[in-house]
Amino acid sequence: MSFSIITAMDQKRGIGKNNTIPWHLSGEFKYFAETTKRVVCSEKHNTVIMGSKTCESLPEAYRPLPGRLNIILNRESDPSPSLREGLGEGEGTVLCTSLDDALADLAGRDEIENVFVIGGGQIYVVAIEHPECNTLYVTEIHKTFDCDTFFPKIPNKFKEVSRSEIQEEKGIEYQFVKYEK
Repeated sequence: MSFSIITAMDQKRGIGKNNTIPWHLSGEFKYFAETTKRVVCSEKHNTVIMGSKTCESLPEAYRPLPGRLNIILNRESDPSPSLREGLGEGEGTVLCTSLDDALADLAGRDEIENVFVIGGGQIYVVAIEHPECNTLYVTEIHKTFDCDTFFPKIPNKFKEVSRSEIQEEKGIEYQFVKYEK
């Protein structure tokens, strides 16, 4: 099953610090939500795949991310209590041990239209090299932040296909860039 990656990164490819996003740009968050929820067929929905640290970093009100199937990758068969809380209540969340396990689980689900890997750093490293990764949605933030987690270098097999006009918020400029294989 093919999938996309969506991320926001600073000029040095920084994506986070201490398991948080070092910027708060409402336009970027809106773009993320709209992109990961957008479907052509109203009877289908999308999936987001994230690592356990990314899940734990989400504000409680957004766990699981609404309107999408949330797949959390965790190597442990018995998740930590904080991850268990992050899984949310009821339907809408699946726990898998690897990206390939998640994709295999999704392969038989006709109700899924698009799949997005949403982080974190270790998941991006695996995902960007995966043969089923076909599209990157990258918010390029035109500033450098103090980060301890980074997005991998974009391989040459991905070519830029679109770039938005420059957005500005709180004195920070950024652009939405789409890459395809």
